[in-house]
Amino acid sequence: MTYAWYGHLRDARSKPLLAVILLSWGVAFFEYCLQVPANRMGFGIFSLCQLKVLQEVITMAVFAAFSVLYMKQGLKLDFLWAGLCLIAAAYFMFRGAAPAK
Repeated sequence: MTYAWYGHLRDARSKPLLAVILLSWGVAFFEYCLQVPANRMGFGIFSLCQLKVLQEVITMAVFAAFSVLYMKQGLKLDFLWAGLCLIAAAYFMFRGAAPAK
């Protein structure tokens, strides 16, 4: 999703908006083909809220790498603080969870 949402800002700035939308939908479709089965498999192990927090943590980690490596954007200290807040969210979401059987 990171590329579908932001990759066109670098790669397709001169392309028609409709073409960029269709490209982004194609990229997003591929990710959904992976995400939907992953959520179905994980739902028996994790709660719905735990799945959502995991998704956000993974998304932010991927976005940080994408931002620096692909988009050539610098990370600011505020990004670190936001990441730590997500880690805290994951901690609170999982701290009382029973281990999977």
